[in-house]
Amino acid sequence: MKQGDFSELAKNYIHRPGYSQKVIDVLGTYLGAREPGFVVADVGAGTGKLTEILLAEGFRGHAVEPNDSMRSEGIRLLGSQSAFQWRAGAAEATTLPSESVDWVLMASAFHWTDQPKALAEFHRILKPGGSFTALWNPRHIEKSPLEQQIEALIQSTIPDLRRVSSGSQACTSTLNETLEATGHFQDLFFMEAEHEVSMERQRYLGVWKSVNDIQAQAGPERFQRIMAGIQDLVGDQEYVVVPYRTRAWTVQKAGA
Repeated sequence: MKQGDFSELAKNYIHRPGYSQKVIDVLGTYLGAREPGFVVADVGAGTGKLTEILLAEGFRGHAVEPNDSMRSEGIRLLGSQSAFQWRAGAAEATTLPSESVDWVLMASAFHWTDQPKALAEFHRILKPGGSFTALWNPRHIEKSPLEQQIEALIQSTIPDLRRVSSGSQACTSTLNETLEATGHFQDLFFMEAEHEVSMERQRYLGVWKSVNDIQAQAGPERFQRIMAGIQDLVGDQEYVVVPYRTRAWTVQKAGA
């Protein structure tokens, strides 16, 4: 598996937790996303984890995803929902018309982009005064002994692991500067909300099978060892309660 290639992971993405409904609700209210004619673009939509929440909030727009397998799975799961139209496209080339969108979001995906090119593209497709939100949903490891044990297992198995997609401090420490560096965006604000997700045992193991950066850096043999270790740590628990933090950075389109 190559780092950043999600074709083999699409089927396991259904197991992933959603984002904090509170964060999406508050941001949507603040930005006026329930007003008639307001258009949202979920870019890097994957299989529609964020799209599903946007639909539940009553928003309308586009789900843009470059990977055929991920997009096909999203269409299978949510395609009957006509409020969001699925299309092939990437952050750097969404295929959306200029000044056609009020709010662009990327959920657990902005770190995979060529960020200056993505920001230029979002500036192009956003209407004047439109906004871009980059958000992640990392585990709140410090609040869970099980997650701390799993983290220690992963680090001992892959001592040189460099997380790409966790949304942790290591991945987002320079995000404020990145979002405003090109001059396309301004007026950054940040919000965070904690939430817990209770998962059946098999779903929880499926979440780990969907993690790209760990699998790519571990290789098949070491990742099998990690999965065996996680199964041992979970034991015979029927349900696993996992604490998460949805963390969202929002900026406004600069210029007229």
